[in-house]
Amino acid sequence: MMPPRVPGTATVAAQPRHLAAIASSTADAAGAAALVTLVALAALAARPALAAQPATRGFQFGVIGHSFKSGPDESVLRRAIADVTQVAPAFIVATGIKSSTEPCSDRLYAQRRALLNDAAAPMIVSLAGSDWSGCVNSIGRSNAIERLNRLRELFYADGESLGERRLPLTRLSASAKFRSYSENAHWEYGKVLFATINLPANNNHFRAEAGRNSEYEDRLVANRAWLHRLFTLAERQKMQGLVLFSDGDVGVQAEQGFSLLPSFQSKQDGFAEPRRQIRAMAEKFKGKVLLVDTQGGAGTEPSIVWRGNVGHLSLAAEWAEVRVAPGSAALFTLKGGAAEATQ
Repeated sequence: MMPPRVPGTATVAAQPRHLAAIASSTADAAGAAALVTLVALAALAARPALAAQPATRGFQFGVIGHSFKSGPDESVLRRAIADVTQVAPAFIVATGIKSSTEPCSDRLYAQRRALLNDAAAPMIVSLAGSDWSGCVNSIGRSNAIERLNRLRELFYADGESLGERRLPLTRLSASAKFRSYSENAHWEYGKVLFATINLPANNNHFRAEAGRNSEYEDRLVANRAWLHRLFTLAERQKMQGLVLFSDGDVGVQAEQGFSLLPSFQSKQDGFAEPRRQIRAMAEKFKGKVLLVDTQGGAGTEPSIVWRGNVGHLSLAAEWAEVRVAPGSAALFTLKGGAAEATQ
């Protein structure tokens, strides 16, 4: 005779299997969640980081001179961008967005921004004096400061380069004291620190008229702080090189007492202070300093001329491919040339 069935026995007996199923389901869910997390982390790690490149890997970057020095021919800039893109540069630096004879209009500024922003490689724009310093309003008065501020709004609104691929940048405007100076930016690539600095070719926009020099004087203070920050950062991070892009040639390699002005006895040299500062800080820097400007003569073959650890590359409207070999004695060379031979 079968023993009497105790109510609830089957339910109680089934609980261990039910709890096991719940535990198994929970474990599966936790495992799936962990797997998703690992996949996400792997994908994040695999995402290309333009700013963090191996220090031992060589690379090249493109630099475009002032395409509008000879006139308002936009095709010169278009061809330069197309040509330099073919060498697969890590980034491109272009100086100057318009000629001195073109209007300083928002429409033209926006047109040139769209052109530069279409570049396949990261595009960094370095301002030229012709972009803003000679601008006048409808009654013929200078509106250089207003136009410079407008360029800052259009070209340097965030912490990235232009181009289809973006490069993260650090701007001087991140400092509260120099919030206006967003055109000065730096970035690191392969243990080299790169930076732009607003030094227009027309004597650094120094104006001799009384009471008209506030823009020059304020920017002088900002650039002084910027150069100090760049050299300090390069030294602290043990950078192998520092590259500065500007419109004007500050004359660092010229003989002491030299002025870019033909009669500097009666005129102030607008580049005197940045020249002294770069010289002094470059002497203490253990790496190489390369200065790139757009004051090269038309038709001359670009080359890097070295004096000590300071190199100078001056371009006209052409472009150049600069190769960087971290860990090599010849840190910077031009394609097809012996740019280090003069060192």
